[in-house]
Amino acid sequence: MMNKRWRKVAVCVIAFSLMGGSMLFADSVYQKVRVWSNGKEIADGGYLIDGKTYVPAREMDALVVWDDSGKVKIIKPNVHITLFDSNDRVFGNVKTGKLKFRALTQVDSLSDNIAGVKLSITDPSGNTKDLDSRDLDSGQDDNFWYSTKEITYEFKSSGKYKIGIYMKATKNGDYSLVSEKVITAMN
Repeated sequence: MMNKRWRKVAVCVIAFSLMGGSMLFADSVYQKVRVWSNGKEIADGGYLIDGKTYVPAREMDALVVWDDSGKVKIIKPNVHITLFDSNDRVFGNVKTGKLKFRALTQVDSLSDNIAGVKLSITDPSGNTKDLDSRDLDSGQDDNFWYSTKEITYEFKSSGKYKIGIYMKATKNGDYSLVSEKVITAMN
């Protein structure tokens, strides 16, 4: 009777040892990692697998296009945003209150055609408002200029406001953020 009990204990010890070893092996091959891009943490993070880091493509501030064959294109052009007040002076900081301005955006190194571009602003509380958008011809060059109409916006509180440039790959597609510029509003 005592011999059977020791056999059961031995079998359990061996089984748990094997389970623990395989869990350690699995953990060394696959590891969740925290990923930061441009000063903000990517919500879903990434994975370290066999020495390579994998990050969700949609979190990379780029236009991500999926096709039916499972191919993924990441479109990340160079985008330069310049802001002009109503007197055609360039600015980056503002006083709280209403301001008339326009944005001039230069896009280059565009690797694929896009269907639309828009400009939005996000206030310090996280509220986003679309300011201007434009549908584009499917034959635009790999570089172009996007100038907005005159925009009147009220900077209600002090803090950091983010001007975002978004692009979409198809006419009915969703917009994706491709670039940001920060404006600091002060009292």
